[in-house]
Amino acid sequence: MTVPVTPAPASAPPRPRWARALQALPRDKSDTLLLLGAALLVLAPHMAHLPAWTSLVCGATLLWRAAITLRGTRMPPAWLLLPVSVAAMGGVLASFHTLLGRDAGVAMLVLLVAFKMLEMHARRDLFVVVFLCFFLVLTNFFYSQSIGTALLMVASIVALLCAQLTFQFTGAVPSLARRLGMSVRILAMAAPLALLLLFGFPRIQGPLWGMPGDANGGRSGLSDSMSPGNLSSLAQSDQVAFRVKFIDPAPPPAKLYWRGVVLGDFDGRTWTQVHPVAKANPHVAITVRGARIRHQVTLEGSSNRWLFALEMPEQLPNVAGNPSTVSSELELTAANPIEQTVRYEVASYPDFSLDAGPVLEDAARWLTLPRGFNPLARQAGLALLRAHAPVDRVRAVLGQFAHGGYVYTLEPPLLGRDAVDEFLYGSRAGFCEHYAGAFVFLMRAAGVPARVVTGYQGGEVNPVDGVMTVRQSDAHAWAEVWLGGRGWLRIDPTAAVSPARVLQGARALPRREPFGLRQLGQLIDFGGTGAGWAAQLRNRIGAINNGWNQWVLDYTPQRQRGLLDAAGAALLHWRNAGALALLALVLFLARARRRRRETDPIDALYSALCLRMSRSGVERARDEGPSAYAARLDGALLAPEKKAAAARFLALYSAYKYAARAPDPRLAATLKRLLSES
Repeated sequence: MTVPVTPAPASAPPRPRWARALQALPRDKSDTLLLLGAALLVLAPHMAHLPAWTSLVCGATLLWRAAITLRGTRMPPAWLLLPVSVAAMGGVLASFHTLLGRDAGVAMLVLLVAFKMLEMHARRDLFVVVFLCFFLVLTNFFYSQSIGTALLMVASIVALLCAQLTFQFTGAVPSLARRLGMSVRILAMAAPLALLLLFGFPRIQGPLWGMPGDANGGRSGLSDSMSPGNLSSLAQSDQVAFRVKFIDPAPPPAKLYWRGVVLGDFDGRTWTQVHPVAKANPHVAITVRGARIRHQVTLEGSSNRWLFALEMPEQLPNVAGNPSTVSSELELTAANPIEQTVRYEVASYPDFSLDAGPVLEDAARWLTLPRGFNPLARQAGLALLRAHAPVDRVRAVLGQFAHGGYVYTLEPPLLGRDAVDEFLYGSRAGFCEHYAGAFVFLMRAAGVPARVVTGYQGGEVNPVDGVMTVRQSDAHAWAEVWLGGRGWLRIDPTAAVSPARVLQGARALPRREPFGLRQLGQLIDFGGTGAGWAAQLRNRIGAINNGWNQWVLDYTPQRQRGLLDAAGAALLHWRNAGALALLALVLFLARARRRRRETDPIDALYSALCLRMSRSGVERARDEGPSAYAARLDGALLAPEKKAAAARFLALYSAYKYAARAPDPRLAATLKRLLSES
């Protein structure tokens, strides 16, 4: 007779040594390490913008607390922590020269969380740290509102909820995976209400996180001056300046000029503005031709006031809560610095004439040159003045750039006192600011009114959503000259030296970039086309970021009203929207409370036990009572301790349901403990 042999259950793969070591730790130590890990997840993003000493102090404090936990040594005394805390506050004052404001306040809060780790003596202290970390999560959005930051903060909230739940268990603690799952479910239950409040609750004027930046917290972008090296250093940045969605067909690349700052004063080294005066209706004569091009600009925050649009805008951009003006040089500026992402619509005419009269009233301001600088260029301009008509002087200088051995480079050599002379007759290598500045100098020396214009040129269209992205690397400088009867004409000297820069944008130029998706795609390009999976992934990420900017960061009161108008006429007024959100909240809470009353907590625990046993391979039949189910569990392949806990649970539940005596008031707590052990 052959006896069937039951195969032994497959053993689980061995766990890593660190996992076994953590599991062997006492509960108080593992709980503290979990809280330290959650706090580190919250504190880490702040290290990018706070002083280096703050990061070192926080890191040393957390390591000190971890060592105390693992070794089981005593916490530091108060007489040691007090002077350290006072010294840290002094460091904040020395670094920011104030204890108020965004950066100083965040630095103090970060240090407070780190030092509080060394002063946790009771359960109340643990919850204080958790709640401080919840508040610190919000402060990360003062510096970045990207999708990556949002996802990281969601992970931080899940970790903090997991640590908070861990402190609540009095008996056996579920596994870390189960606790993380519970935290995710709690966050998921709160998500619908959060979305309702985001889209339906009355919005205040401004972006999602409307905290103004500190006065000393500059960002990358154009400035109101230009000297050799300014734009070439900016051209190394791949940071997004703004995005453009064309409503009408986009113009060709050679006409993608985004006007920024007009510079007219030159001190021999630096070009600056000529005392700009903002006017609602500047006294300039503009003639437009052809069809207008409507486009929508989503401008990233830069701490500057410049607004960019395709030349020549038909009217002022309408920026919510930040009125715009135009100067006599047609510079578009906002009343307040652009601290956060904003969006506006513009209609422009790329084909236009500006001040096309016979005489330029303020010609003197565009002919001024500093004395004692660049004598060779000044003599060359005088020679052009004597030999050519104004339009031929322009052509002569452009021809000199095109055929004189000049090189367009992102790494120009350093120039001395007479920078224009050294560039024109020495190095002959420069970036757009070198060519624009030298061209304007020669034109003024030749008696032709001229000025420098800085802004952006070009842009890259994302094939996923059709939105054009203009980056800081597209920063550009060109010139404008005035000719009688023709007005101000755009002259781009860079096009004479490097036509690819104007036709293909900044991507046509070799740049030193950090290793990323673009470089990875060039290394792994199976098709050999240069447009493989890495480029597609980069485009999709760009489209997602643009959608995030449009629907979350730029969700203004105007956009909310439009969304509510589309939802129905009953939501036209913000009070109705607020009342609806409040009514929905009341109904949600009332329903949750009613369901909680209608559900027997003992029956809910019994259902939870049946679900847990079914996941272990022993599912309860619909017609099977607790006693019969307990008998079947007794013969199942379960761990002895789990089997004993389940049997005890079912015996108590059966007595609760069918015994004549009153139930034990501590029954629910006992069943919860047995459920965690089963």
